[in-house]
Amino acid sequence: MLLSGIFPPITTPFYPEGEVYYKKIEANVERYSRTPVAGIVVQGSTGEAILLSDQERRDVLKTALAAAAPNKVMIAGTGIESARETLRLTEYAAELGYDAAMVRTPHYYKRQMLPANLLAFYRMVADRSPLPIIIYNFPQATGYDIPAGVVIELAGHPNIVAIKESSGNLDKVKNMVEGTRHIKRQVTVTDTFEAVTPRMLRAAASESEKQSRELVSVASLAGTRESMERRASSPVHEGEGSATKPSSSAITVVGKLKTRQKEVGFQVMVGAAHQLEPSLGLGAVGAILAFACPAPMACYEIYAALKDGDIALAREKQERVKLAAQRVVGELGVPGVKYSMDVNGYYGGPSRLPFLPLSGEQKTEVERLMQGIKS
Repeated sequence: MLLSGIFPPITTPFYPEGEVYYKKIEANVERYSRTPVAGIVVQGSTGEAILLSDQERRDVLKTALAAAAPNKVMIAGTGIESARETLRLTEYAAELGYDAAMVRTPHYYKRQMLPANLLAFYRMVADRSPLPIIIYNFPQATGYDIPAGVVIELAGHPNIVAIKESSGNLDKVKNMVEGTRHIKRQVTVTDTFEAVTPRMLRAAASESEKQSRELVSVASLAGTRESMERRASSPVHEGEGSATKPSSSAITVVGKLKTRQKEVGFQVMVGAAHQLEPSLGLGAVGAILAFACPAPMACYEIYAALKDGDIALAREKQERVKLAAQRVVGELGVPGVKYSMDVNGYYGGPSRLPFLPLSGEQKTEVERLMQGIKS
């Protein structure tokens, strides 16, 4: 699965009294779906997943997926301290139709989180998971930093496809990129090299079959040889909901979706927006950024500039968001992210205790920092 690009790890909206505000999840996801982000992460750290009940986590996953555009890669945060519960939530996400699972490092028993423990945990989850696994390392929150050597060893597992590295350690990003260069995998992409997932292929095949049935029905009603001949020559009919190959062997057609194969390695993604440009320069393929919740366009423009080879423009756009990303995300945390979303036209709203709302002074600071930053 291709994971290049920018992914906002969406927040969980609440009513003032603390209940989950599901309608605002839908509204935010629908708006993100209209931006050029590659996909959406649901129930990550920014989503306050650790503060939700088991049922709330499931309901948030279901609501967000239903509201997302079909061409966005959907990643479910399913990491819980035990491998057993992690698998249970991962299986539920797979039943809903998610494309991948992001599993944070277990960390509560820090002294026992030795390399052997982490290797056993992730291998057991990856062996049994119906979804590809993305390792999630966030030592600022967990107090545990998975060693680069452990990640490099885990990268060889066929169902562990990526890491979200949120430590902000550029040397570690470089080491992981270089240490996994030997890993080569074939993934399906569109003819313009954008991500394609099994969910997208199933949807394309289903739509093609539906159109074929409609054409058959129309032809039967018309009862004319001419209409049947038109159906027989129709490119939609030709697929009948399955993959068909046109003259070029590089392209496969599923319904209206044209796909090809692309070689990728183990995919290193980062989580620090203030270091996005240098991280991508070191070989990271994309980013899951809390700062993309209020400012997906501003983050995407850094990625797009580098993809176009315009390093100077990428650095210029990086400087525009650097201070805001450091202060809003790194220091003010989830309440800061949510208020910056309010400022930029998304619904942020309150957070759950033990988070406290921003002070008036902090709100004024966020408003100043977010001026001119694209949403």
